[in-house]
Amino acid sequence: MQILLSNDDGYLAPGLEVLATCLSKLGDLSVVAPDRNRSAASNSLTLSRPLNVQKADNGFYKVDGTPTDCVHLAITGILQSEPDIVVSGPNDGPNMGDDVLYSGTVAAATEGRFLGFPAIAVSMASFDPQHFETACWAIEKLIAKLQQHPLTNDTILNVNVPDLPVEQIKGFQSTRLGNRHKSSGVIKQINPRGESVYWVGPPGEEQDAGEGTDFYAVKQGFISVTPLQIDLTRYDSLQNLNQWLTEL
Repeated sequence: MQILLSNDDGYLAPGLEVLATCLSKLGDLSVVAPDRNRSAASNSLTLSRPLNVQKADNGFYKVDGTPTDCVHLAITGILQSEPDIVVSGPNDGPNMGDDVLYSGTVAAATEGRFLGFPAIAVSMASFDPQHFETACWAIEKLIAKLQQHPLTNDTILNVNVPDLPVEQIKGFQSTRLGNRHKSSGVIKQINPRGESVYWVGPPGEEQDAGEGTDFYAVKQGFISVTPLQIDLTRYDSLQNLNQWLTEL
């Protein structure tokens, strides 16, 4: 099996090395990741300049671009053969609910799916993860399941793992995305030159986080697995929109 691994925390992220060691036992592994932390880069693709790719001391390819750039370059130019699956992560911090719209981790998996390959994004439900081995265990099991029973071509698996030892994990749950309240306001500061600068505020608190959501599953000690799709069309609104347009 040919596996492509990427992330958004950068090629030196501790979790990337742990997951790479794990996945290398399953097949021929290639790692192509950003040269620095590119969290919240979403699906941005660099078109305004050429991208630099270098082989790092740890054997990974590092790219001075976004997670999407990494997967795109890997599949369309760097790798000698196409992967059988694309894995992104493990992210430091969860990617649940509204987070998936901004997540570079999810974006890397999305690019893999967009280019035609099965894709998994995996995130740890802690910003200081202590149990990356649990993410490794989860991904191993999911890849084995995908080999036996492939999912439809339009599906991306968004996996969120409680930061717990494997023996404390209660299992896997199929979940939907939860929802947050709107984010906090920006934080304004004055730089040494007397100019106003702004930090984006923290995300909003959980709003829709009840049973069935990714938020709920992780809190209960389950690994949340949410099927995502690239097609964002809201099909149940097409008829109403068509009628609305006829009135113009």
